[in-house]
Amino acid sequence: MDSLITFITDPMAHQFMQRALLMSVLIATVCSIFSCFLVLKGWSLMGDAVSHAVLPGLALAVIMGIPLAIGAFIAGLFCALATGYLKENSRVKEDAVMGIVFSGMFAAGLVMLTKIETDIHLLHVLFGNVLGISTADLIEAGSIAALCSLIMLIKRKDLMLYCFDPAHASVIGLPVRALHFGLLLLLALTIVSSLKAAGIILVIAMLIAPGSIGFLLTRSFDKMLAIALGASIVSCVAGTIISFHADVATAPLIVVIQAGLFILALIIAKYRQTGRGLQHA
Repeated sequence: MDSLITFITDPMAHQFMQRALLMSVLIATVCSIFSCFLVLKGWSLMGDAVSHAVLPGLALAVIMGIPLAIGAFIAGLFCALATGYLKENSRVKEDAVMGIVFSGMFAAGLVMLTKIETDIHLLHVLFGNVLGISTADLIEAGSIAALCSLIMLIKRKDLMLYCFDPAHASVIGLPVRALHFGLLLLLALTIVSSLKAAGIILVIAMLIAPGSIGFLLTRSFDKMLAIALGASIVSCVAGTIISFHADVATAPLIVVIQAGLFILALIIAKYRQTGRGLQHA
């Protein structure tokens, strides 16, 4: 027991680990909440598209000397809006449109980053660097994450109904178009807040796994939120602490733990389904 306590408390002696753990909790919170809406809406590929599409925004932000978060947000929002426009004004299906838009923007960003001189490490952009978070990064990303989390929790019933049944939401008078673009805006902001911790490649896993775990284990949306939040925080905190001791990359380890929790949830859900089947037999 003492060794376990020491295992957990030893990293707390370092300020960079304190910042990393706080950042992990903030990112776990916002990603898990949004994950529930993404899973209900079936927008997993949209999250993938927007996360990859922010790369040229980062490159342009470096060139123009503006905050990286602003460039990433503009690029992510442009990707989401461009995807919606092309879907409505062409015969190409939405998944194909997203694939074309995000892969094109991602490739353009890679070309731009390789041609400009910057101290931004490409691997940190792609896979995150939560242990390298500064106080300024924590304040910036934490503020965005806290704002997005608060908005989603306050409007969770409207967003849940829109994601689950847009037609019914429209019939009862909800502003469906505003909810649609509001969700896209929150998606872009959520990804921006998570970039420095999780990176472009791995943030999508943090936006899908928690909600999928909650979806497997319950039929209540509020319980789904609670399960997703718990799974996300546990995996982020555990991944950060274990990575410190094992000297491995933090964000990939967090995603591995989330994948393990998803498999566990899948087994539990299958066991429950089998049990119900035996009761009815």
